[in-house]
Amino acid sequence: MSHVAIIDYGMGNLRSVAKAIEHVAPGRRVVVTSEPAVVAAAERVVFPGQGAMPDCMRELDRRGLRQVVKDVAAAKPFLGICIGQQMLFEHSEEGDVAGLGILPGRVVRFPTADMVAADGSRLKVPHMGWNEVYRSRPHAMWEGIPDGERFYFVHSYFVVPSDAALVAAETGYGVRFTSAVARDNIFAMQCHPEKSAQAGLRLLSNFISWMP
Repeated sequence: MSHVAIIDYGMGNLRSVAKAIEHVAPGRRVVVTSEPAVVAAAERVVFPGQGAMPDCMRELDRRGLRQVVKDVAAAKPFLGICIGQQMLFEHSEEGDVAGLGILPGRVVRFPTADMVAADGSRLKVPHMGWNEVYRSRPHAMWEGIPDGERFYFVHSYFVVPSDAALVAAETGYGVRFTSAVARDNIFAMQCHPEKSAQAGLRLLSNFISWMP
C-alpha cells in the first residue's frame, strides 16, 4: 500500500503533523521516517521543520536525506511546512547558510525598521500567532478555503522568491511577505497547517487528494 512520508531529520514535533494527516486521510498509511528509501517509495511527501536553518540543514545532511529530498521534490506531490519551505530556497540570512536550491530565491529576517503596527506600536519578532493568508493566484490546495483565512505562524524569517510566479500567497506583518509558494508538484507554506484548526485540516486534506 502506498504511503504518505513525513521526513524526519530530528527538527520539530512531527507527531502533530502525522496526527493531522491521519485525521483527514483515514485509512491512508502515514509514515514518519528518516529512511531515504522509505521517503523515495512514498506516494506523496511532507517536509516539515522548526528550529534554526543551519541546524536543520546540518541534520538533514547528517541523516543522508539531502538527495532524496531533491529527488522527491522533482517528482511527487510535495508539501513544505515552515522551515521545510525555507530550506527549499538557495540561501538564508539565518546563519548565512545555503539551502537546497530547489527553488530560486533567499530567506531573510523581518526588517526591524518596518516592524510597526498600524497604531504605531512595535511588532514583535518572531511573528507568532494567527494571521490572514491572501492568495496570489488560484491553486488546487486552496479548494474550500476562503481567501484571507487565518493560519498559525511562528517565524522570524521568510522567503523572498526571485521568480514572482512562485508566489501562491502573501501575509502582512509590518511588511507584506510571501507566505506560500507553488511550482508544479511543490506547494510550501510558512505557517503551520497542523496548528491551524479547520483551515489547516482542509489544506492537508487537499494535499492528500491533489494530483499535480
